[in-house]
Amino acid sequence: MKLFAGGILALTGIAVLAMAGLLVFGTTGPPPPMKSITSSFAAMNVSNLPSLERYRARDGANLAYRTYSAGDRQVAVLIHGSAGNSSDMQIVALALQRANISVVVPDLRGHGANFPHGDIAYVGQLDDDIADLVEVLRNRYPKAARSLVGFSSGGGFALRLAADLPLGKLFDKYVLLSPYLRHDSPTLRSNAPEGTRERGSNNPTAFQGTWVSASVGRIIGLTILNRLGLHTFDGLPVLAFAVPPSDPSVTATYSWRLQQNFGPHYDYIADIRAVPKSTEVFVGSSDELFLPEQMQKIFHSTRPEVLVEVLPGLGHSEMVTNQKAIEAVVNACRNGPTG
Repeated sequence: MKLFAGGILALTGIAVLAMAGLLVFGTTGPPPPMKSITSSFAAMNVSNLPSLERYRARDGANLAYRTYSAGDRQVAVLIHGSAGNSSDMQIVALALQRANISVVVPDLRGHGANFPHGDIAYVGQLDDDIADLVEVLRNRYPKAARSLVGFSSGGGFALRLAADLPLGKLFDKYVLLSPYLRHDSPTLRSNAPEGTRERGSNNPTAFQGTWVSASVGRIIGLTILNRLGLHTFDGLPVLAFAVPPSDPSVTATYSWRLQQNFGPHYDYIADIRAVPKSTEVFVGSSDELFLPEQMQKIFHSTRPEVLVEVLPGLGHSEMVTNQKAIEAVVNACRNGPTG
């Protein structure tokens, strides 16, 4: 019995050491800045940004957002991409405002003017924050039809909300712009077989670079701990983005719990299956991060009636900065629910 007990203790000690090793040493540094993604935002004119406002979330936090008012018949909520903030959606917001659609653009918790950057308190807190923001909109625009427009990780997050009742009923229309699905999704160029990653581009270097590096060992360790019901270390950073290190407006890293929340659920196919018919997806044919033909295949294999449109010649960030993409977003929101 003593030998058995000693063996158990030894194995437990080894397991604890292995887990500690994954948390401490299973990390990686940030990739070099990926200019093909960041340059479009750096070149934007944000001198006329609306002033930040604040709404009170259920935990008492005062979270930042911007408003572009244009009447009370329609309102669109825009969700920025990973590492970003509300200013990234300025061009889209102004175009929607010109189309007589009021716009609200939050800095998601952990981003922009909401500090600290890169973390939330629990998985699902971003969902709760959007539900709290919608309560503000109901008071301000009580009769307005509501659209949710999400870009990149924000598009994956919009997919998450659309599929998750009763949250999915908060909006009448969903527009997903180059939505991130999951790290193992076939839509990622990094998951494509060698020799196919540059297909559809006239620029052989267009898809070089990495937007995010993941601390795989730490993610594995935290996933195991969560399955055991232990959440003490969920705030540790696990993702690092290819952003300029000196730019204070971006969020350079994500914690495990933020990474888990800012995107679709683990079963993104189930999310796609559950979205309302009034969902439209747009992706550029030259997207540096995602394969547009795979985006169409994934959505249409489950929901053939959902519009998935490939916009010729557009890259990833151009989905919220290029006029052709902006027109598609405006038309989608202006036309309202499709069924």
